[in-house]
Amino acid sequence: MISLNQIPIDIRTPGAYIEIDNSQALRGLPGIPSRILVLGQRLAAGTVAAQVPTRVLDEAEAEAFFGRGSMQHLMFRALKANNAYTETWAIALDDGAGVAASGSVKFGGTGTAGTINLYIAGQRVRVAVVSGDALSDIATATAAAITAATDLPVTAAVNGGDNTQVDLTARHKGEAGNAIDVRVNHYPDEKDPSGLTYTVTAMAGGSGNPDIAGAIAVFGDEWWTDIAMPWTDTANLTALEAELASRFGPLTMMDGHAYAAATGSHAELTTLGNGRNSPHLTIMGGDGSPTPPWAWAAALTGVCAYYGKIDPARPFQTLPLDGVMAPKPEDRFTMEERNLLLFDGIATFKVDGGGRVLIERVITTYETNAQSVDDPSFLDLNTMKTLALLRYQVRARIQTRFPRHKLADDGANVGAGQAVVTPRIIRAELIALFRQWEEAGLAEDIDQFKSDLIVERDQSDVNRVNALIPPDIVNQFRIFAGNVQFRL
Repeated sequence: MISLNQIPIDIRTPGAYIEIDNSQALRGLPGIPSRILVLGQRLAAGTVAAQVPTRVLDEAEAEAFFGRGSMQHLMFRALKANNAYTETWAIALDDGAGVAASGSVKFGGTGTAGTINLYIAGQRVRVAVVSGDALSDIATATAAAITAATDLPVTAAVNGGDNTQVDLTARHKGEAGNAIDVRVNHYPDEKDPSGLTYTVTAMAGGSGNPDIAGAIAVFGDEWWTDIAMPWTDTANLTALEAELASRFGPLTMMDGHAYAAATGSHAELTTLGNGRNSPHLTIMGGDGSPTPPWAWAAALTGVCAYYGKIDPARPFQTLPLDGVMAPKPEDRFTMEERNLLLFDGIATFKVDGGGRVLIERVITTYETNAQSVDDPSFLDLNTMKTLALLRYQVRARIQTRFPRHKLADDGANVGAGQAVVTPRIIRAELIALFRQWEEAGLAEDIDQFKSDLIVERDQSDVNRVNALIPPDIVNQFRIFAGNVQFRL
């Protein structure tokens, strides 16, 4: 007797009644949902209040929602330059009870005609200098040019006690302002007006990042697969890691990954990376770049979300981070330094001959297991992305194929067409799914999978089936080592 889902067994009214069952309709492997969340700070000019999850289509909307020149605005600029397709949301926070970072540019000497190329957070501000200009005039013109560039993350004013100095103040309070890079000239062909000198005081003194707990409180039941994280202080990273670990668990299964970035010396980045130990967090070391860390984080989020959706097992190496400025050659980490960072929880990048920033290796901060033993099992982001997809596809396959089935033991004498499943049937379904993983390049070694796969009925709960699913997930081709044994 065939199991019908909707047609009653005792109907007497004449007619031909046909129900539609889509449980066998899907072919291939379903893709996992992808949704980016950008965390950041807003300005009072923004039209969207703090702690309100908001879908953002493009940079223009981010500017209107969170204020021109805000952290959120500039993060969306970086993200959308790398990924204009993935659904993207934002949760903005107001500045906390902190202090805004400050810095300055002081002029000296006597300038001849030329152009000042001032870079603030990677954005160029150009100031024309006419031969004979007084230093105070140059300072006034510089402050005016910065003020006119309303998308900069700083405000500017001529110093009240020294009219040859321009004072800079971060638009936001918090530690993030300390990472706003200020420099004169960046590219080799940029020259100072002859005779003019500069003294740049780096941005510093910022303290008191917003508390990310306010954003986490409104995460709700939404599934955020990729999160751009602008703050790297211990309290905020710890809170976000805990939330992502909870969501990763078997009762929630909303896998998510956070991306942050940081500047600092090799030793400072090593300390930061070794201070974390989460498979759900990536920190890119971007020291020496004029682009601020929060823009790096947003760009990396966009790239990994986009290409991870296409194929989570394919390595991210060589993919460009558009809109991110490379450090000068003398400021870049050497191969030996980058290799050490990859053992200390810090993701790395390279720069090509044209000055583009390219991903070298995206790792997580996970280094050791609960017994403090070195553990590379969750080292690479590809592993986490692949596992998330495989788990999602197992759930989708079981729930789609057997949505309202009865459960019987293997060998039960059940009539054909009955909505009854047995452990053996589920086992066969999982093996069929694995073959599709093999074809998609997500897993390998079907013989090992079949040998180690266990599907059995629970001994205590007759309505439950337990399965041990042992896929050998595919790895990434990262290193080639050869020995050229030549002959003469």
